[in-house]
Amino acid sequence: MNVLSVTAEIFPFVKTGGLADVAGSLPKALKSHGIRTRTLVPGYGSVVEALDAGATPIARYDCLFGESATLLAGRAGGLDLFVLDAPGFFYRSGGPYTDEYGVDYPDNWKRFAAFSFVASQIAGGFVQHWRPDIIHAHDWHAALSLVYVKYADVQIPRVLTVHNIAFQGQFPAHLFSELGLPNEAYSVDCLEYYGDLGYLKGGLQAADAITVVSPTYAREIMSPTFGMGLEGVINARHDDVVGILNGIDIDVWDPSADPYIEHQYSARTPLRRLPNREALLELFGLPQTSGPVFASINRLTWQKGMDLLAAVVDEIVAMDGRLIVHGNGDAEIEHAFLDAARRFPQHIALWLGYEETVAHKIHAGADAMLVPSRFEPCGLTQLYALRYGCVPVVARTGGLSETIIDANVAALQAQAATGIQFSPVDTDGLRLALRRAFNLYRHRRIWEGLQRQGMKTDSSWHRSAARYAELYGDLTATEMRLAG
Repeated sequence: MNVLSVTAEIFPFVKTGGLADVAGSLPKALKSHGIRTRTLVPGYGSVVEALDAGATPIARYDCLFGESATLLAGRAGGLDLFVLDAPGFFYRSGGPYTDEYGVDYPDNWKRFAAFSFVASQIAGGFVQHWRPDIIHAHDWHAALSLVYVKYADVQIPRVLTVHNIAFQGQFPAHLFSELGLPNEAYSVDCLEYYGDLGYLKGGLQAADAITVVSPTYAREIMSPTFGMGLEGVINARHDDVVGILNGIDIDVWDPSADPYIEHQYSARTPLRRLPNREALLELFGLPQTSGPVFASINRLTWQKGMDLLAAVVDEIVAMDGRLIVHGNGDAEIEHAFLDAARRFPQHIALWLGYEETVAHKIHAGADAMLVPSRFEPCGLTQLYALRYGCVPVVARTGGLSETIIDANVAALQAQAATGIQFSPVDTDGLRLALRRAFNLYRHRRIWEGLQRQGMKTDSSWHRSAARYAELYGDLTATEMRLAG
């Protein structure tokens, strides 16, 4: 089976969050199921530079939504890629979606419409000697590709994965005439969204199957609290919505062979982990301590609950813990952590931005990983933490509630616990979770049991890739019956 994956990010070439990790690791996991994935990705400079020498142009566009472009086919990092090399759209000094000041590019509607249009052409057999059996789009940046496929009357099953329904690709309605779609596409049954254009909404309506990244999140987004205005669409399509947990690339995230950490270790050699803790504190300029070292690798945003963490740093300081924060985001939350680090330089350290190597070092050295998200579709940070023996402390929401077994009395007695969950997701809930963590940390045998149990957890793509393969098979079988 051939699958065309369409994504705006793919690890290790361009990444702002978990979407990139999934897009980079799922194709590898699907190979064992006889599924070959070729991924279309925008031609950011980092992507074009990573292509192997054998990359070849397979189509040229003199005017693709006003820009010249070349469609390249090649390989990079063991992945089969199509790359839309359109310098006017994708060679920019900022990030994939925002400029260096964090402001959305005003032509995002056009950049990802062009990208989606090319995806629809590939889905329709545009590439000689290769035609996909499935088109699988990820998030709003690629969702419009399913709309183009639908109105081009291309007979191919269409899958949309929603990694975070809060990001929807909403643009002014007057731009519809620039998309090259028939008038009926601007309707409540497709792109019309509260009087605007909704790229994600259109993809949800055009998809044959909708996957979200955990079963709990699949239920949550059917409510107004989590549906972000799209709960009506999700409820109308509920029979087509499937929750499939994300996995992680266990070759990239492997403490026994990780090139970014000073001392490799495994569940069988846990004592070898300790020097990484010392190296981490030294890296962040914090004194060595017998107390717990907490960390949080996250976007510093309201969704991720990082304002809650900034509000309770006194709890960690008062009990002589350490806190390391790595990420960036809202200026107000960044300033809150900068202020905390200035007030408590012996206890709190902040590294603004995101560095993959630093993230590995933190997972390998910290004692506990704090994930206080108000909502979390799946979450990958807690899965990396499990793999590295860094005990997750998570909010009871979305995929966090499904991937972490709370250290309650029953779970501890059964030696099944892997972390700490807390609810309600507010400052009081987080403070109580931190006190539980301090208490468990003082009981070294219990804490080490949490670490060992976490490291034994299967966070790979094994089961989830099989579920995707099953879904693809069901869709292609249905397509064949309809064609027959």
